[in-house]
Amino acid sequence: MADAQEKPGRKKQSAPTGGESKPAPAAETQPAQPAAAEPKPVQSAAETRPAQAAEAKSAQPAATESKPVQAAAETKPAQPAESPAAPQAAQPQPPQEVHSRTAPPLPEGVRFIWAVGRRKKAVARIRIKPGSGKILVNKREMEKYFLHERDRNAVLEPLSAAQMLKSYDVWANVNGGGYTGQAGAVTMGLARALCKAAPEVEADLRSRGLLTRDARMKERKKYGQRGARRRFQFSKR
Repeated sequence: MADAQEKPGRKKQSAPTGGESKPAPAAETQPAQPAAAEPKPVQSAAETRPAQAAEAKSAQPAATESKPVQAAAETKPAQPAESPAAPQAAQPQPPQEVHSRTAPPLPEGVRFIWAVGRRKKAVARIRIKPGSGKILVNKREMEKYFLHERDRNAVLEPLSAAQMLKSYDVWANVNGGGYTGQAGAVTMGLARALCKAAPEVEADLRSRGLLTRDARMKERKKYGQRGARRRFQFSKR
């Protein structure tokens, strides 16, 4: 009856069958979770700008106090940067006067001094007389007849070697050959004419090889060949 009158909420513990009784394991305690942080109110961009400006202003005095040298340098007025000098355009220099020897007078009764020059297949007949230095080739100015600077320099070489660029007027009649051969023929004829007019310049002209006939010419073509030395291509079959 006593057992039947026990309270229904309690369970009857069964006696252990053998050995010591084991204590019931204690309930595992879970660590208390921290309370969730409260969300901070989001500040708008307009509210953060005044705060940042105030922080920057408060930081500026500290920086200036720590670096007095820098503050003094900042107070100096900024000097204007020197602009680089603009490159000056090269001014054309006046042409230098060429020293020219005085041409000796011609013998009595002689109007011109004649000479003949040859180069390759070109033949030039030259006549000179004391004057101002003009040069005509086949009744045309030398600059308009000889278009290449190389040919013009070749024609003026005897006059330059004799230092008589402005002492003689030159007339040249040239035929045969091309422009290079004609320029060489005029050079040789003019050098020969200057030797007749002023014998004292012969040494200068001869030392430069202006009085020596250049015998180099184009070699003739041979029969049975393609050219002077070139042969036809050989074919065995």
